[in-house]
Amino acid sequence: MNEKNKIIVAATPYFLAEQSAPENDRYVFAYTISISNAGEVPAKLLSRQWLITDANGKIQEVRGEGVIGEQPYLRPGETFTYTSGAMIETAVGTMEGIYTMRSDDGNNFDAQIPRFTLSIPRTLH
Repeated sequence: MNEKNKIIVAATPYFLAEQSAPENDRYVFAYTISISNAGEVPAKLLSRQWLITDANGKIQEVRGEGVIGEQPYLRPGETFTYTSGAMIETAVGTMEGIYTMRSDDGNNFDAQIPRFTLSIPRTLH
């Protein structure tokens, strides 16, 4: 990865018991994402692509412009944080993806969203 365009993504997932209905195979999670520009050039988040996989191997692909209705612009050293959610049919799953970014020098590049685990409390040790 070139140091000019370096985006670091971190995720913190949470189980939302009050919105979940395990008896109906409905497990709802929120996750807070921090997107940090560790590069040398400002960049704008253009779009997202998520792969959400449940324990049965069912994959949901989610694509769209921006995040939570925004296309954040990050100067070097800046961080954008947001919270969103996902629903799966099992008590455990994973999420991972890519943010497509455009740097001020006109280059598009992908920022990896590292895989993180969705799990209800006390499911994984």
